[in-house]
Amino acid sequence: MYKILKAEKLNEVIYLMVVEAPRVAQHCQPGQFIIVKKDDEGERIPLTICDYDREAGTITIVFQPIGASTTKFAQMKEGDFFEDFVGPLGCPSELVEEDLEDLKKEKILFVAGGVGTAPVYPQVKWLHEHGIDADVIVGAKTKDLIILEEEMKAVAGNLYITTDDGSYGRHGMVTKVIEDLVAEGKTYTKCVSIGPMIMMKFCCLTTQKLGIPTIVSMNPIMVDGTGMCGACRVIVGDKVKFACVDGPEFDGHLIDWNLAMQRQQMYKTEEGRALLKQREGDTHHGGCGNCGGDK
Repeated sequence: MYKILKAEKLNEVIYLMVVEAPRVAQHCQPGQFIIVKKDDEGERIPLTICDYDREAGTITIVFQPIGASTTKFAQMKEGDFFEDFVGPLGCPSELVEEDLEDLKKEKILFVAGGVGTAPVYPQVKWLHEHGIDADVIVGAKTKDLIILEEEMKAVAGNLYITTDDGSYGRHGMVTKVIEDLVAEGKTYTKCVSIGPMIMMKFCCLTTQKLGIPTIVSMNPIMVDGTGMCGACRVIVGDKVKFACVDGPEFDGHLIDWNLAMQRQQMYKTEEGRALLKQREGDTHHGGCGNCGGDK
């Protein structure tokens, strides 16, 4: 059992929890995720790790209630327990694998959209702790949906807030801010974009035009979290990948975004899942070791 030490409502639709999970906290790295289940009847929900404290043995998660299980999560309070809290899963951010001296020469831009701010934060924090300041763009539809602003200010080199309706910070989409910063003379050698799939797609179209290599996190399309359900199957270049076992981070300029978004919509219905399984054959799944989709 995993005790909830803190339960906070960040805004009308987004919740934060700090969970006691010492083994996960000891081994996790920025970019990885956990699978959490409330009880025997609950679904297994993959959530990206927002923060961790190795000394305290805690993991911070941020989520937006969408289905039945996450709605039940939102009703849990400090002192309640999750039955399962499994991780760390997935591959760490490629940034933590790079040579530190080479990394210090990079000019890195992070672009976060909505709940995507949560998985961006531990990467920016990790860089800051190693003497590297990165610029961060955080976008949301309106001021009330901005999260982790003060936490991000503490670790970012420069933080740019933008809202679709202009209610806070700059007015417009994150892609406009990218273009504006480059037009103002900013130079970036790498971009990391995390948020809704449509945002990541247009972010990649923008950075491709500007010649900025871009990494995206495909955690929004994960369901099962082990590769067995086939939900997070994505084409990267000419290869089949699965976000939960091969990622969640990939080269955003190589992803077939139109196919990924079409597939995500189809996967929401039982008939759609059956059709995808028929079309994709053995490559429909990955990571289970039985179907061949992980080869």
